[in-house]
This record gives sequence, structure tokens and C-alpha cells, in this order.
Amino acid sequence: MKVKFKATPDGEVAIVPRAEYERLKALEQEAEEDSGTARLVARAKREVADGALVLPKDVVDRLARGENPLRVLRQFRKETQAELAMAVGISQNYLSDLETGNRKGPIELHQKIARYLGIPLDLLAPVAG
Repeated sequence: MKVKFKATPDGEVAIVPRAEYERLKALEQEAEEDSGTARLVARAKREVADGALVLPKDVVDRLARGENPLRVLRQFRKETQAELAMAVGISQNYLSDLETGNRKGPIELHQKIARYLGIPLDLLAPVAG
């Protein structure tokens, strides 16, 4: 690499070819992205260590495909419809209607379900009334 040094009133500066400057800028940007990624990973690790919900890939895939979140998350927690319905004080038929989309249900019910399943309410938002 061909570098020239030049004294200026603000101090000595290095003069490098344009291509070398562009290469160094790209390396700097890559380092900043790596640093940002490292911060995100560190934050995620802290959240998991603090008890944040971690969903398996197959559950996330099912949610991403648009499957009913209530059904997916109930099955993830290995609860039957009868068990969940009894726990939150509704009939199994009502829960079935919620899971098939025939009914929405009040937000208070979804809050009870979320608490019982130990999941954030926003995961049930697509089916909450």
C-alpha cells in the first residue's frame, strides 16, 4: 500500500489511494455491523437468562404460517383443550371456537389464557377481540 504523510496545521495526515480508502471504510462498516450484532446477541442472552420465553423453531414456523396462536401455544405448553378451558373458566366448546376463529373472546379472557400459559399477551393478539 502506498501511503504518503503530510504535515498540516492540524497535525500529520496520511494520504492513501482511493481504492485503499474504500477498502478501509468497508472494513470499518463491517466492524460496526459485527459490533451491533454482538450487542443484539448479548441482549438476547441476558433476556433468556432472565427468563424470557424461548419458542422452538417449529412453533415459530407455525405462527409465521398463520396458524391460530392460541392452538399453537396451547399445544406448545402440552395442554389439552379441556385442561386449558377448565383453568381459565370457560367451556371446551368455547375454547374450540376461539381456536377455529369462530369466536374472538374478550381481551380479559386472552389475558387469563396468556398468564396461564406463561406467554406474552401480544402473541395472542391476532386472535384477541
